[in-house]
Amino acid sequence: MRLGKQTWEFKQPVYIQSTGTAVGPLEGEGPLGTSFDKIFDNLYCDQENWELAERALMEEAVRLCLEKVNRKPSDVDIMLAGDLLNQIVTSNYAARQLGIPFLGMFSACATVMQSVAVAAMFINGHYVENALVAVSSHHSTAERQFRYPTEFGGQKPETATYTVTGSGAVLLSNQPNAVRVTHATLGQVVDMGVANPLDMGSAMAPAAAKTMLTHFKETQREPSYYDLIVTGDLSRVGSSILRKLVEDEGIKLRNNYEDCGVMIYHQEQPVFAGGSGAGCPAVVTFGYLMKEMERGIIKRLLVVATGALLSPLMMQQKETIPCIAHAVSFELEERG
Repeated sequence: MRLGKQTWEFKQPVYIQSTGTAVGPLEGEGPLGTSFDKIFDNLYCDQENWELAERALMEEAVRLCLEKVNRKPSDVDIMLAGDLLNQIVTSNYAARQLGIPFLGMFSACATVMQSVAVAAMFINGHYVENALVAVSSHHSTAERQFRYPTEFGGQKPETATYTVTGSGAVLLSNQPNAVRVTHATLGQVVDMGVANPLDMGSAMAPAAAKTMLTHFKETQREPSYYDLIVTGDLSRVGSSILRKLVEDEGIKLRNNYEDCGVMIYHQEQPVFAGGSGAGCPAVVTFGYLMKEMERGIIKRLLVVATGALLSPLMMQQKETIPCIAHAVSFELEERG
């Protein structure tokens, strides 16, 4: 059922059956390291190059996700996956191996919640019984594609973010389980004229604020409804801007707001303003946050994944950065 213009309430139950996460060494050394299923001890993830390493991350996350519930790829009705590389090649090649009906997804770093929302719509509409979502990013593949050759060694400002090396996968289905997907609010593209690709937090914060405010309005919920609200990868720069933007609209985010890009690394790690990348909200949500929900520490969670829809070509043409944010709410089922 649609609420307002941008929010869907899933009346037919959609549940999380299992999750899988695989990350690189820096993420494993961070404060959430113990919540990830697989930690590789090198950026190559035992592969010949970084692009193959990112593919290995996604394949490992999917394998772990399915193994936890004794499922095979042939048991999955549809797969929705995305990444940051041109033509989402990580997802395409992973899907080639799995042989599951496939939809490639892209909303930059907001891809994970876009994919969960679309998968939930398929299940809610009785088009499929289950759906697999997988999203990845890799620090070195992103650096090679979006910025400079890694050998160049260009200096970065403190507003820059560090792309998370990691992949998160989740299996959704209509079979009852502990955590339910209840709502999704799809974002609109917002461009406030920021043109600096080394300040993604400032670019994405207005899109996050717009989606978050829309979610509260259309669900008629206050921020206090949720035990925790997280944004995808606004970092320390963008998250402070977000607080100010929503406060200007009469909504105050209190101690129940965090940012995945801030949560995933220790402040003293060499990550500038924090983490970013499509894998950032994926591994934090399907690793740490889902474990907190299963333990009953978090009962109501809103994830607002954020994405900067830029490309190197458009930056060379002096274009500004369009951004988007998609929100999904997760709730722990009440047990009688």
